[in-house]
Amino acid sequence: MKVILLTDLKGRGSEGDVIEVARGFAVNYLLPRKMAVEATPGNLKQLEARKHNIAKREAERRAEAERVAAAIAGKTIVVEAKAGDEGKLFGSVTAGMVAEAMNAQLGVDLDRRKFDMHTHIKTLGDYPVTAHLYADVEAEVVVRVVRAGEGAAAIAEAAAAPGSDQETAVEAEDATEEQAAAE
Repeated sequence: MKVILLTDLKGRGSEGDVIEVARGFAVNYLLPRKMAVEATPGNLKQLEARKHNIAKREAERRAEAERVAAAIAGKTIVVEAKAGDEGKLFGSVTAGMVAEAMNAQLGVDLDRRKFDMHTHIKTLGDYPVTAHLYADVEAEVVVRVVRAGEGAAAIAEAAAAPGSDQETAVEAEDATEEQAAAE
């Protein structure tokens, strides 16, 4: 059954795409959740009229993702965790913990599902983590895992590190908006 997607559907297509899906998937899942409409001649005409708006929204999302990527790329995020004497963690660092730390330290709120951890983080140290912000927009950040209680010193050290400015992403955005308003 051919349907027109009304929202992005991971692994299937993006808004405005006409795709072929199983009838049961369309009738029982996509249509009731208003994620798609049947690809009738009338709906295809409406799609053509909406193509410009869809492209405009895509460009806005991409620009926002690129702005966030520029703000977080290369930054160090400090995560505190309980660890034994040899540096082995009691548990592991999850994408949710990285997302919370990023929100607290950089002022950027990302969903945990946007992070690719590359490896399980089960010891103290620095680990590269990729944030997938949009279709092909990614940013690499460094996650520094420290013992619980040592986080404040590590955050100050990460902020003072060369190549790392002390502004948060939100402050940088505000400064950019102020400059644009002044011009």
